[in-house]
Amino acid sequence: MDLIAATATGNAPSAIGIVRVSGDGCFDACAHVFRHAGGLAFGELEPRRLYYGEMLDQEGRMLDQGLAVRFPGPGSYTGEDSAEFHCHGSPAVLRELLTALFSAGARQAGPGEFTKRAFLNGRLDLTQAEAVADLIDAETAAAARNAAAQLEGGLRRILEPVQDALLEITSRFYAVVDYPDEDIADVQPEEISESLRLADENLSRLLDTCRRGKVLKRGVRTAIVGLPNAGKSSLLNALAGFDRAIVTDVPGTTRDTVEESVVCGGVLLRLIDTAGIRNTEDAVEQQGVERSRKAMETADLILMVMDQSALLQPGNAELGTENFFLLHEVAETGKPWILIHSKCDLTNIWAGSAGFIGKANNPAAVIHLSSVTGQGFDRLEQAVADLFPAGDPKEAGGLLTDQRQEEAVFRARNGVRRAREALSDGLTPDAVLTDAEEALEALGELTGRTAKEEMVSRIFSRFCVGK
Repeated sequence: MDLIAATATGNAPSAIGIVRVSGDGCFDACAHVFRHAGGLAFGELEPRRLYYGEMLDQEGRMLDQGLAVRFPGPGSYTGEDSAEFHCHGSPAVLRELLTALFSAGARQAGPGEFTKRAFLNGRLDLTQAEAVADLIDAETAAAARNAAAQLEGGLRRILEPVQDALLEITSRFYAVVDYPDEDIADVQPEEISESLRLADENLSRLLDTCRRGKVLKRGVRTAIVGLPNAGKSSLLNALAGFDRAIVTDVPGTTRDTVEESVVCGGVLLRLIDTAGIRNTEDAVEQQGVERSRKAMETADLILMVMDQSALLQPGNAELGTENFFLLHEVAETGKPWILIHSKCDLTNIWAGSAGFIGKANNPAAVIHLSSVTGQGFDRLEQAVADLFPAGDPKEAGGLLTDQRQEEAVFRARNGVRRAREALSDGLTPDAVLTDAEEALEALGELTGRTAKEEMVSRIFSRFCVGK
């Protein structure tokens, strides 16, 4: 393939900058931009070892001092001759080094083109290539571990037995039909039935991982709701660790949704601080209340916040009634939710009062906390972790993490189930074969064996340049 080059460390100034090169004529081009301190030619550098020397611009003048390493194909990341230059992370230095490489015959790499070449050259399957992007984007340790395990072939190891079983069924059927004079044993219905049953079970278990996989990758969309001045913005700021939302004693300060990502109980929460929900004549506040209700509808988790200190003050019966109706509104969404009694540092009461909410409302937990002192946040973290468990660490790498993967496995399982039904109904073998081949086709799309070029291009388009 033609020679490509790109900066792998972004455009911001940094201590270290890395430029990657890969393709035909890689080492000849690199010889024009790197001069080894000991006088070795670039092609003489021992593979996979860093060598100190000078980076040269397109005129052959010293640009920087740094390290170079070469990776001969096919044992490189891309499967072809590749190299990297590690120098100071000045954008000007990196830009000049790239310009020198372009003068030596390289072109600018596109987004994800290095990893795309690794896929096209058989170094990675499509699930492993997607894991590269997931590893770069990981926002929690659990997400990073799952992506790293998937990069090592976690999904492939689960899918290979299913693909092998389906290939055995289809290939033996074709052999019997195409070579009737050969002494080839017929495929027995019992044998086919057992293979299809095991394939169905394996694919079903894989589909059961979708929820955990998506939580790891995208996080949990979490709406913080409550009456005005209940402590919602203070809760957001306490979880975020800085003043993300404006907090005042004036009810109705928050007029629009405010979003922030935090890790709580090892789970990535996409927090949405909403306007206080109440009846109001203010047109702007009405829009905020409407957005609050929409946030509840689209949330994966709801944190319902009640001002514990206000509820215990005499003459606040109306406040209790408003909270009561809002509790029912939250419960009726059908989403998992946690009831949070806030401002407990003002009341000195930390015991639960779950009876107030009624069993029918069924919150996942009732938490008393203070955003000022931090008390109660450990219980909140535990409640979130219980709602969205990380699962067995041994499952890392075996979770479906995006819609494309889920749809492919779903279609494969449907094909297997149709084949089982056809076999059970006594249909001709070609009917079973057709459904088994459709299942194989879907699994091929998942791993990249039969993926269309348009799909492959769309997957790699979300990568950063230089990866």
